[in-house]
Amino acid sequence: MSEILQINNSDSGFITANVSNSHNDTVAFEIKFAKDLTISQLKSKLEILTGGNAGTMKVELYKGDNLVTTLSDNDAKLGFYINCDGMRLHVVDNFANFTFDTETVEKFELSNDQYEQRSDSVRSFLKQNRLGKYNEEERQQMEIKRREQAAEIQRRADLCVVGSRCQVSVSGNPTRRGTVMYNGQLEGKNGIYIGVQYDEPLGKNNGSVDGKSYFICQPNYGGFVSPLSVEVGDFPAETFDLDDEL
Repeated sequence: MSEILQINNSDSGFITANVSNSHNDTVAFEIKFAKDLTISQLKSKLEILTGGNAGTMKVELYKGDNLVTTLSDNDAKLGFYINCDGMRLHVVDNFANFTFDTETVEKFELSNDQYEQRSDSVRSFLKQNRLGKYNEEERQQMEIKRREQAAEIQRRADLCVVGSRCQVSVSGNPTRRGTVMYNGQLEGKNGIYIGVQYDEPLGKNNGSVDGKSYFICQPNYGGFVSPLSVEVGDFPAETFDLDDEL
């Protein structure tokens, strides 16, 4: 038979207990409970602490790692089961459907001016240590690199005249040859794209993207890539002679 702890070492109407649960390793230490709480009322409080369901949870009482008893009588008072501090209430339940309603949580908000005046903020730390956008030298260097890359993209795009033969090299794909069929922007996307009709069916489309046609070719013969991936030159069409295969 389970042991019921009846040690009256305090005249206080409260006890403190640690609270654990079967969902994770979290333990809430020294939580104060009134001794005259019914077990049903206790479960309602444990629902808030652990996220379990008061209607389905089982509450076990532990002394150290030893199970003392299960608080099974919902009408009994907590003081009937435990009358000293330092015990552990362990909640066993199915926590799979637990959700936390963030709408009920009071939010702490600051205006931009208030945040600017704080000395313990991330922004203050970045400023004091000249990091990120607050490092003017680094920011200028990044801007220079961005402009240089944009200029190189434009230079390479200017070489991709429609009708030119080209070779396309994209990381993770074999080098492909084809003909430049389009040079410009794509609807809904940023930057310049080069549309290529490949010599072999090594592409991804028929010259269309998201339902809009930019040029026409057979399925899987078309593709759109960055100008940086395209080299224009005298690249004859590759031929594959099956008679050479052994």
